[in-house]
Amino acid sequence: MRPQTPVPLTLEEHRELGAEMRAVNARLQELCKVVVSVYGPNAQAAFTFIKAAEQIKRLCQDLQAQAAKDLPGHPTDGLYF
Repeated sequence: MRPQTPVPLTLEEHRELGAEMRAVNARLQELCKVVVSVYGPNAQAAFTFIKAAEQIKRLCQDLQAQAAKDLPGHPTDGLYF
């Protein structure tokens, strides 16, 4: 059963998640470039890859903002980018 009050991630947990998300973001960007170069930017697969890459970037932005809320007084810049 989940607690009623959410427990925020610790600084170490945000660091670990940030490292994973940076790796995911970097790899997705590489794969996106490959698909766009092979099929062109107007192909459905390329379009979807671009949208997925944009959403991962958005997720990293949201996680960065959440880290700032979870860890007031701690430096959180660069955890997710």
